[in-house]
Amino acid sequence: MVAMGMEDERLEHLLVVLGLLVFLIYHIWLLYTIVYNPVRTVIGLNAESRHQWVLFMMSDTAKNGVLAVQTIRNNIMASTLLATTAITLTSLIGIFASNAWNTDDTAPILYSISSMKRISITVCFLVAFLCNVQSIRCYAHVSFLINAPTLRDKREYMEYITKTLNRGSHSWSLGLRAFYLSFPLFLWIYGPIPMFVCCCLTSFILYFLDTTAKIARDLHSNSFRKERGTHDVESAVEPDYHPLAGNNLS
Repeated sequence: MVAMGMEDERLEHLLVVLGLLVFLIYHIWLLYTIVYNPVRTVIGLNAESRHQWVLFMMSDTAKNGVLAVQTIRNNIMASTLLATTAITLTSLIGIFASNAWNTDDTAPILYSISSMKRISITVCFLVAFLCNVQSIRCYAHVSFLINAPTLRDKREYMEYITKTLNRGSHSWSLGLRAFYLSFPLFLWIYGPIPMFVCCCLTSFILYFLDTTAKIARDLHSNSFRKERGTHDVESAVEPDYHPLAGNNLS
């Protein structure tokens, strides 16, 4: 019985570490792809789309101001929903964990596996909450900036707004990743094998959600070229300004 318990404990440690390693390796690859080949990822294409959106909205703030604020408000509502969900689940887990610890005062809180499971899920949701709060902060800041009177140096002004908007979106994405990680951590309660399988399956599904097909990249490229040809946003902003030549993920 003791030998079987030791084998189960070793199996749990091995599968949990391997599952988290698979999840971590995938996101390291995703970060590398975003930095060096952003058009292969949805995050990179969306950052480029937001760059164009800011230029279009600010080309005529009197006409597009209401639309810009409504769009940003929708993003704030989405971040608020995730933040509320995260802090609510954190509170429920905290109540459940405190009741469990009160019923078993002899069990070490920081060293038992069940305690580590609850702590890891709680930290996961706290990270999701903080990321979504940061996202709300950035979106609220952009809602003021995008309708403010344009400064003389329009290029730096619009670049700053684009960076702030992308920063809010990236914070929202990190909060969503924390929710994705919570699924394997929840299944860890039922054993290391479901947790390991969920980590592999989640990484596999995220690969298809995060990467873009060639047809999607072509649609984005054609859309941007058509936008420049018909509306000539760049010339309306500044004759020598080329927004897509810089860093799209700033």
